[in-house]
Amino acid sequence: MNALLIGYARVSTYEQDLTAQRVALERLGVDPAYIFTDHGLTGTNRARPGLREALAACRDGDTLVVAKLDRLARSLRDAKDIVDELTAKHVKLSIGGSVHDPIDPVGRLLFNVLAMVAEFESDLISARTREGMEVARSKGRLRGKEPTLSIPQQHHLMEVYKAGTHSTAELAELFNVARSTVYRTIQRQMHSRGTR
Repeated sequence: MNALLIGYARVSTYEQDLTAQRVALERLGVDPAYIFTDHGLTGTNRARPGLREALAACRDGDTLVVAKLDRLARSLRDAKDIVDELTAKHVKLSIGGSVHDPIDPVGRLLFNVLAMVAEFESDLISARTREGMEVARSKGRLRGKEPTLSIPQQHHLMEVYKAGTHSTAELAELFNVARSTVYRTIQRQMHSRGTR
């Protein structure tokens, strides 16, 4: 039985496109029929159906092919679990055309170093995102979602609510909002009056 190249591609959001990764995998010799994908799933999410299928398709002597390491794993623990599974199956890993044999000590070391770099890069992205949000919040640009009801509407809703003439469902229908909005408005109003 001939060894196969099994491809895996992933994008984190539904707005992103898999085309570039598919083209890269085909250039690396992967038959399009053996390319497994995950769309809209982050690399830190281990519950990826496409990855599970790709790993399940791998047999002794095959090679799992990814365009870049961060498409496969974004944490050291996840990368280690995947390498352990590949090692148990005697499957090699090709990252952008560079083949690493997890059974070989040097290949395993190199893969672990690459996994640490991918996790470090992921942590840097998270830190930069948090930092950017803090800067935006300090400048008043990040305030969260605006309330559905205006302030006068919120006060009117509270008056009707306190009168006890309408149920929550009726209030939602009266103000043309979801019940959750009614609950949030009541909680917000009660809290703001309680702290005064």
